[in-house]
Amino acid sequence: MISEIVNFINNVLWGEGQVLIYLLIIAGVWFTVKLNFIQIRHFSHMFGVMKGSNKSDKAGISSFQALCTSLSARVGTGNLAGVAVAISLGGAGAVFWMWVIALLGMATGFAESVLGQLYKVRDDNGEYRGGPAYYIQQGLNNRWLAVTFALFLFLGYGFIFSAVQANTITDALKFAYDIPTLHSGLVIIILAALIVVGGLRAIARFAEWVVPFMAVGYIAVTLFITVMNIDLVPAMLADIFKSAFGLQEAGAGALGAAFKNGVQRGLYSNEAGSGSVPHAAASATPNPNHPVSQGYVQMLGVFIDTMILCTCTAFVILLAGGSSSDQMEGIRLTQNAMSSHFGGGTEFVAAAISLFAFTSVVANYAYGESNLHMFKLDNKIGRGCYTAGYLAMILWGSMAALPEVWAAADMALGLMTVINIIAIGMLTPTIVAISKDYFAKHKSGKTIEYQTGDCEIQGESEKGIWDQRK
Repeated sequence: MISEIVNFINNVLWGEGQVLIYLLIIAGVWFTVKLNFIQIRHFSHMFGVMKGSNKSDKAGISSFQALCTSLSARVGTGNLAGVAVAISLGGAGAVFWMWVIALLGMATGFAESVLGQLYKVRDDNGEYRGGPAYYIQQGLNNRWLAVTFALFLFLGYGFIFSAVQANTITDALKFAYDIPTLHSGLVIIILAALIVVGGLRAIARFAEWVVPFMAVGYIAVTLFITVMNIDLVPAMLADIFKSAFGLQEAGAGALGAAFKNGVQRGLYSNEAGSGSVPHAAASATPNPNHPVSQGYVQMLGVFIDTMILCTCTAFVILLAGGSSSDQMEGIRLTQNAMSSHFGGGTEFVAAAISLFAFTSVVANYAYGESNLHMFKLDNKIGRGCYTAGYLAMILWGSMAALPEVWAAADMALGLMTVINIIAIGMLTPTIVAISKDYFAKHKSGKTIEYQTGDCEIQGESEKGIWDQRK
């Protein structure tokens, strides 16, 4: 019965109803237009904001740590297994639609991260927390919708998504080294517990060191593969564009499959619009001290995740001849593609996916923990119960069947996204107003700093957060 309910919801959101696909495209186009194509016009400034991004204080983590924490959650199964799923079901054209949804998603990610930072709060330890539940409650004054989002986030990021990541790790290790799933699942639990017990700051420090290392390493391997197969690149790119628009034999059917799977897996990977990334954005002490600066930081995160890292996986698979004719599920397709390039690539991919997915397991905990304050559970008992449930779901995920885990993850992500897109759409006047405030200060050359009253916003931010200039 539970399986039937999950399948029904997913069919409405992702399947025949395609509600989410329309919502995401509309949201991406809406914020791209409302913010005057910010992801293109301010592309270089997006990188410039990272200057001095290692600064923080006792209340928040640094902007660089916030970026790495968000990338920890983003960079996982979506980049390796998810891209493989998209290509196996939608062909090479799915890669193009992942690029499109990422470009539009950069504007959506900017908008939701600005709100996360603007409406952040201080928890019982004096540290910054925030996310959609907080900007829905403070900006829209809608408690029940805020609570509903928080519950879906607990279900998704607090529990199911970590199960998905654990599933991919154990499957990859079993395929490469024949390690029993129970054994690898227990190891994941132990390592995750050692990190998350230190809270958000420990998770941010872990991400700050691990994410750059794994991203640069993966990019370097992909560049090597691309150079070694440079003669195949023009044909591969042509195949991506032809398949994307149904210009090959399969026609409209191929176009539909490429579009659907590219958008779906693109969202799952970069998370733009889902409401997850604002939690990392809200936890930071921004530099410059303005909510919009975190919008740029997380917009960069969408670019790195999909336009760079997902593209790396796509190139590895397509240069090995992978296509929609392959029937391998998830990570197996990526592993076999790597094996065709190196002969022993199965072990490399197993190690890469284990590291990629494990960082997601850890970062997912932080997103769930950020919402404990919403229910006044940011205490030892509340954190203890949440941590126990989180670790139990990792163990379940390590041994569950892949299709049912992915289906549950898609449902949770879809429901979160619907609520968040509705919320940020209603908060568009605030997003536009505070963005114009930043643009004006940047253009004038004045110190870029935000203080309550600098522009008109909906609802109100928490007292003491933006009331005094530093």
